[in-house]
Amino acid sequence: MSSPERAVLSILSDIALSFDGAILGLTLAYGAVRSVFKYVSSSAALKKIKEAPEVSVSDLRSLIPASDEQSETGEHGTSHDQRIIVVRGIVKPKLTGDGSHKNNVLISPETGDKALIIQRTQTYVYSGWKTLFQLSNGHRFLLDRSLPKQGADFMRMVPFVIVGKDQQPLSNFLVVNMDGSRQPLPLTTVYNRLQPINSSSYAFLQALFFPEYPVGLLDVEKILPPGRDITAVGICSFNNGVPEIKSCQDLPYFLSEMTKDTMILDLMQQTRVIFWSSVIMGVVSVGILSFAAVRTWNKWKLWNHQRHHHHRDQTNP
Repeated sequence: MSSPERAVLSILSDIALSFDGAILGLTLAYGAVRSVFKYVSSSAALKKIKEAPEVSVSDLRSLIPASDEQSETGEHGTSHDQRIIVVRGIVKPKLTGDGSHKNNVLISPETGDKALIIQRTQTYVYSGWKTLFQLSNGHRFLLDRSLPKQGADFMRMVPFVIVGKDQQPLSNFLVVNMDGSRQPLPLTTVYNRLQPINSSSYAFLQALFFPEYPVGLLDVEKILPPGRDITAVGICSFNNGVPEIKSCQDLPYFLSEMTKDTMILDLMQQTRVIFWSSVIMGVVSVGILSFAAVRTWNKWKLWNHQRHHHHRDQTNP
């Protein structure tokens, strides 16, 4: 560990242990409270996924009775009966006006692969910082981030649907509404290139006076290819008689390669880790704060005793 790292760790430890460890106790208590909120949110999401029915694309219309399809349709043809469902199928591009979907796909500019979603990220890789964390094998890794107004992160997509494995998109399909979706997507990396940045004559000064300086540009392209078998979990509704699914902001998943059972197991494991993390941080924070309170109380009693003793000595010379 270098001298700057030791200095930073020394300052952080002094701050954490100041006031008899009260700062560290309050920090752990704050982390415990945040973990409790995460645990409640994760438990609620786990319950919703467990209770969500898993249906096939051809059985979507059975979710809403025929009477509701006619009576609960608003002026714009949107059904108000919405519920969370789990559907597994194959993603296909949505049909165009001529009834084909051959031209309704994106082409990767780097590999030429067909895609429904293309995500392109260009990130500057920095050097100069030595991370405080090390891998188990002792290798260090670079910290990377995007330079403001110089990095690039954009996404293109075309309308696509989910169809059953043994069905044609002309018969039954589920429209995927990506509006407002913030969950991770099941994208595949098809292009990954690190382009070095030519060092200038001031490279030595940069390394000497600046904690970080760019050494390369990492260009990554990810796609969602048509024909991918995925699971969609979200809010299903009918728009002009067409089933549509959109993301639920309370759930950590929307489109995923995992099945419903795998999602439940993954979320149960995350919930268990969050629960025990909150318990451990809560217990440790209570112990540290109790220790700090006892130390403060003893110091106050000692100070009060010395003050009375000093006052008595002054009154009785």
